[in-house]
Amino acid sequence: MKYLIAGLGNIGSEYQNTRHNIGFRVLDALTGASNISFSIMRYGALAEYKYKGRILILLKPSTYMNLSGKAVNFWLLKERISVENLLVIVDDIALPTGTIRLRKQGSDGGHNGLSNVSQVLGHQNYARLRFGIGSEFDQGSQVDYVLGDWSAEQENMLSGRIEICHDVIHSYVTIGIEKTMNLYNNR
Repeated sequence: MKYLIAGLGNIGSEYQNTRHNIGFRVLDALTGASNISFSIMRYGALAEYKYKGRILILLKPSTYMNLSGKAVNFWLLKERISVENLLVIVDDIALPTGTIRLRKQGSDGGHNGLSNVSQVLGHQNYARLRFGIGSEFDQGSQVDYVLGDWSAEQENMLSGRIEICHDVIHSYVTIGIEKTMNLYNNR
C-alpha cells in the first residue's frame, strides 16, 4: 500500500526554521532518523520511506506554500495514490503551540497551503495533521509571526512533539485514521 505524506513549507534557507515550515521539519526529522535523503524532483523534494510493508512517498513541495496543491496533485497522480492515502502536514495558529491534531477532512481554517490543496483537488476530503504554532502575535503581525523563527523555549519543545508526529504518521498508515485520531488527538 502506498501513501503520500506532504509536509508543507516554503523553500529557501530564510524559511528553514520558521513556524510555517513545520511540515518540512517533521519530514526532515523522519528521514534523518531513518538515514533516508530527499531527491529534488518535479515540484518538490521526494523521499521514499518504507514502514511495515507500506511505502510512504514523502513530499516537500517546492512550489511555495500558497501553490502546494500543484505539487500534491502531481505526485498523487504520478504515484497513483488515492486521495484516501494522502496526509498533509501543516502549521496551525488556531492551536496552542505544540498541539497536534489529526483530521480526516475539513476546512482550510484560513491556511493558504491547505486552501490551495483543496482548490486543486476540488474538495476538502483528505487527511491533515495540524501542528499548533499558537497565536502570540499582535493584530496585523500574523505574517511576521508565522514566518518568524521559533523561540528558544519553543525549540526545546519541538523535538518531542515532532517525534509524536512520526508516531501519528506510522499509526495512520498502519491502523487507519479513526483509530489514530482516538489515540493521539488528546495528547
